[in-house]
Amino acid sequence: MFPALETELKQEALPDPYEDFMYHHLQYYGYFKAQRGSLPNSATHQHVWKNNPRYLVSGSFGEREDVIPDPLQKEKLLYSLMLASPLLKSRQLLHDEFGEVNPCLREPRDLFAAFSSSGPLQAPRWPIECEVIKENLHHIEWVPPQPEYFYQPTGNEKLPEIVGEDKGTVVYQLDSVPTEGSYFTSSRVGGKRGIIRELAVTLQGPEDNTLLFESRFESGNLQKAVRVDTYEYELTLRTDLYTNKHTQWFYFRVQNTRKDATYRFTIVNLLKPKSLYTIGMKPLMYSQLDASTHNIGWRREGNEIRYYKNNRDNGQQLFYCLTWTIQFPHDQDTCFFAHFYPYTYTDLQCYLLSVMNNPVQSQFCKLRTLCRSLGGNTVYLLTITNPARTPQEAAAKKAVVLSARVHPGESNGSWIMKGFLDFILSNSPDAQLLRDIFVFKVVPMLNPDGVIVGNYRCSLAGRDLNRHYKTILKESFPCIWYTRNMIKRLLEEREVLLYCDFHGHSRKNNIFLYGCGSSDRKHWLHERVFPLMLSKNAPDKFSFHSCNFKVQKCKEGTGRVVMWRMGILNSYTMESTFGGSTLGNKRDTHFTTEDLKSLGYHVCDTLLDFCDPDRTKFMQCLAELKELLQQEIRKKFNELGQDTDLEGSWSDISLSDIESSTSGSDSSLSDGLPLHLLNIAHEVNQKKKMYKKKKKKPLQTRKQRNEQYQKNNLMRELKLTEDVPERAGFASTLQKQPTFFRNSENASSSTMRNDKPRLNEVLRGRDKGTSLDPSKMASLILTKNTERMQTEKPGFTVSCSPKRSTNPSQEPVPDRKPNWSRNRYPATKRGRATMTVYPSLHIYTYP
Repeated sequence: MFPALETELKQEALPDPYEDFMYHHLQYYGYFKAQRGSLPNSATHQHVWKNNPRYLVSGSFGEREDVIPDPLQKEKLLYSLMLASPLLKSRQLLHDEFGEVNPCLREPRDLFAAFSSSGPLQAPRWPIECEVIKENLHHIEWVPPQPEYFYQPTGNEKLPEIVGEDKGTVVYQLDSVPTEGSYFTSSRVGGKRGIIRELAVTLQGPEDNTLLFESRFESGNLQKAVRVDTYEYELTLRTDLYTNKHTQWFYFRVQNTRKDATYRFTIVNLLKPKSLYTIGMKPLMYSQLDASTHNIGWRREGNEIRYYKNNRDNGQQLFYCLTWTIQFPHDQDTCFFAHFYPYTYTDLQCYLLSVMNNPVQSQFCKLRTLCRSLGGNTVYLLTITNPARTPQEAAAKKAVVLSARVHPGESNGSWIMKGFLDFILSNSPDAQLLRDIFVFKVVPMLNPDGVIVGNYRCSLAGRDLNRHYKTILKESFPCIWYTRNMIKRLLEEREVLLYCDFHGHSRKNNIFLYGCGSSDRKHWLHERVFPLMLSKNAPDKFSFHSCNFKVQKCKEGTGRVVMWRMGILNSYTMESTFGGSTLGNKRDTHFTTEDLKSLGYHVCDTLLDFCDPDRTKFMQCLAELKELLQQEIRKKFNELGQDTDLEGSWSDISLSDIESSTSGSDSSLSDGLPLHLLNIAHEVNQKKKMYKKKKKKPLQTRKQRNEQYQKNNLMRELKLTEDVPERAGFASTLQKQPTFFRNSENASSSTMRNDKPRLNEVLRGRDKGTSLDPSKMASLILTKNTERMQTEKPGFTVSCSPKRSTNPSQEPVPDRKPNWSRNRYPATKRGRATMTVYPSLHIYTYP
């Protein structure tokens, strides 16, 4: 617009609007009388103002009055400068590549957006009691070229006696670790304020060979190290914060190593009586020198491995010990030891940042903040699906929900999740097909607080989150409360085909699933099809025979059971071992991260088989499941010393009677709520009750009151009609009723109780303005009577012909029998026989 000024305007910087505001603000109040160039951090502006005395202070942006005398031209120039300035560009107006304003608004920013793709990662927040070192740790990924076999015990392994601090020297110890009785109050980036102390001992010189321990980093949890001999150390793990238990996961660092010496480490406070270390599992070791020089990462190391009971009894809790020997590969090396391959919160953020920076993946993978954890860390939610072409196509998509790391010490769940995300975000045709037909909701880290501080099982609430999915305390358990709420809203939008929560297991090898057995005959055994398909797709890793589908009362608060109760038939917990495989080509070898990531791919592959429009595979698996179940029933009866004939309706046998419990699962019983949360939960329940009491029914119109009155009369009439045949026609039958019929009285009454809501549904049609036909009402009453007769006299059936007589006194014809067989349960050892409850025949009559 002003060619004479183009060159000079490009050379001279525009003053910072903030500095310009502060200059006028301070000058107005008399606190600043120097020239604008003396403002701090304004070197560029100093050059402009001091070397160009023609710029006057009177203008808001220092316009040149001697060159542009016209006020209108000055205003136009000022406006063009504002538009051209990156400091003053609007966040809503779109600008083209030449800086011209395009008069349209950009797309609104997403609500609850995660970290910026170009910005730094969000630093983890720690409880204010935790000291955190300022080093950033990073481990390379590496796959061993050869299989890593289980340790084979020789029988000559040494069992070191635990001596403790009495005869040893403490070389590392954490102070003021919050345990049971205390509770989380607040968090901050970097944890505890103040100077980070040096907890390791001070070396006396270059000949001092004392190891230097450290664990004040993400996922580390070593509490104390005691030197009991020159190369022998006793280690105490830190319990989960705000508890006095859950010691299994370990992750710590040692420095000042010696190459030719044989060291012995003994962890003295493990809590589980059984462990994979008893059947050949080895600890993991990582050498920084090997990583930097030979590109070698985590590997299984250790000899003389034993897992045994601690001989020191404190009178309160029984502890177990893990001991192993090791030879370090280098002198003066920095090495790490871990229970399993670590996967930290920072690792997850780096991965998600790479996805968001990928221009292709970010088109079909949307990253959102599900909630903030109790410690203030972000719980991420990924929505993965290809954009639909029409709204109808989008609405027709089914959903799949996956989550991991509700137990922070089970890092194998994160590696399976990473494998799943690697595949589903790829350009593979199968991945594209899955994104076309499904909406994936993924919560990759449900418990970031526990992962950060190095807990094995709990959150900062001091409780196992996988026992509190039914919680009402949103503020105390936000991660699972928001996850459950998200799935609840998702179920209102579309069908959720599958829910799976990734876990780790410390007492069984291989990978397997826990599901929920359905008693619905329509979907009988269907919940077992997906695990069976997965075992066929990954035969050397996944064990179907280790799967279990029994729902126990102690597992009612788990994600698997809660989601199943919400209506997701295929609801699973995937358990992946900390050890390795006993199957196929991988028999007696440890799992690597590549093995776990490959299982994430197999989940996708099995999902395609499970949803294949050609139902051949599905029906083959269903037939195989029935055959397997027959074998299990025969085996069970043989154990009881009984003969059985499985011809006919053997499927009526309850699966829970032949299936063992999941007592072998890596589970913990719920400890209930902490003391400081009991009052809060009570108050929330009281508020809900008060709200229900205060909630008044809306005023009814006269028409509604008349309809309600007629409905009540019909209900009374129905009740009277039900009582007549019972007193008249069945009195003699009830007197001669056999014992096992009396035992089934409760089942019959429950059937009647379950039928009444269906009647209410029919009557509800009147409330919607539908008139009730008296003849149809009589038909409905007849239906109720005939169902009751069927329940009382199982040998007879009711004809389903719509042309039958509507006379209630007519006797049912005994010549038409249903297709259900009457296979009874065999007598148990106690000699008690129970009668199979047959399905009731419901005849619906709609107004």
